[in-house]
Amino acid sequence: MLERCGVADIDALYADVPASLRLRKPYDLPAALSEPELDRWFASAAKDNREMSVFAGGGYYHHYTPAVIPALLSRSEFLTAYTPYQPEISQGTLQYIFEYQSLMCELTGLDVSNASMYDGATATAEAMIMAVSSARKKRRVLISATVAPAVAQVAATYAEGAGITLEVIPEENGRTSRSDFEQMLGAGDVAGVIVASPNYYGIVEDYSGFSDSCHAAKALLIMNCHAAPLATLRTPASWGADIACGDAQSLGMPLNYGGPGLGYLCCTKALMRKMPGRIVGATVDAEGRRSFVLTLQAREQHIRRQKATSNICSNQGIMTLHAAMYLSLMGNSGMAEVNRLSYEAAHSLAAALTETGKMTLKYPDAPFFNEFVVETAEPLTADRVLCLLNTSDAADH
Repeated sequence: MLERCGVADIDALYADVPASLRLRKPYDLPAALSEPELDRWFASAAKDNREMSVFAGGGYYHHYTPAVIPALLSRSEFLTAYTPYQPEISQGTLQYIFEYQSLMCELTGLDVSNASMYDGATATAEAMIMAVSSARKKRRVLISATVAPAVAQVAATYAEGAGITLEVIPEENGRTSRSDFEQMLGAGDVAGVIVASPNYYGIVEDYSGFSDSCHAAKALLIMNCHAAPLATLRTPASWGADIACGDAQSLGMPLNYGGPGLGYLCCTKALMRKMPGRIVGATVDAEGRRSFVLTLQAREQHIRRQKATSNICSNQGIMTLHAAMYLSLMGNSGMAEVNRLSYEAAHSLAAALTETGKMTLKYPDAPFFNEFVVETAEPLTADRVLCLLNTSDAADH
């Protein structure tokens, strides 16, 4: 295996891993414990944990998960379900995928949804590839500097492998620079433009005219959006976007040390044949009964790696079910309430922090949704700020 990888030994294989992160001694494994002993050990260890508020932000939000969701997700038919290759015996799986797609189309205002991508970053990268695939001989894509850096980095990695030139549109006061956008788009050979709403700084940008400029240049407008705010903010379709993508983690998915997430991808009908991932359609069988099928794709599309548009299978299937249940349970009024609480809490916190006199809003005139950027009067690390926010005497500091 080492020879096939082109390296001499194990150390060379892991040369990119910093030495400080590599274990240089045997594993220090304790003696085996029985199940009751292990339960007691974890119960004892858990007493040392301190419950803290979540201020992760940047695309990851702590929203309450209705208890019915984990109860249903834990059922064996969902936990053990695999990619529905045989539609005749996979009607339950296909139905919840269909319901998920219908809900995401309603949320984004677009015609078609897939099911699904691993996370919002890879969904954005796939949207970029869709734009290039839809354009003739155009391999340039523009991405706003206000898109989350992690998302931009993943898109850049995909772009390098796909032979796509990804260029950054500068920001101006926390927003996409309109003049730079027009200038870069006018240079020609642009297949697509990627913007965010709300953007990385939490700002709700005004994208009036963006789609008109993109379409005049025969480019696609791609909007990266967190899923939950779409129930309240203007939809990507209303902005004239061709593709909407992002993470659906905000739909009640717990923050479990970084995952799982759920990348959603929606587009106009004209682009649906360029879309990766599964698409489920509703039809009727020979006896006129409602039934569901995988459509526009063959089974081989998921299993032949070299030629497949997607190999995303079981793991994301269960997350689409999670999102479908959450949206169904919350409904329009529930989603509006979640967004209202998020908005009010963020604005209340911003007011409290600025009242201390030690912090100011970096973009005071910009409308923000559920997160914001502050500047401190003196050097103060983010860890220190979060520590203070999680202590009862935070106001004294």
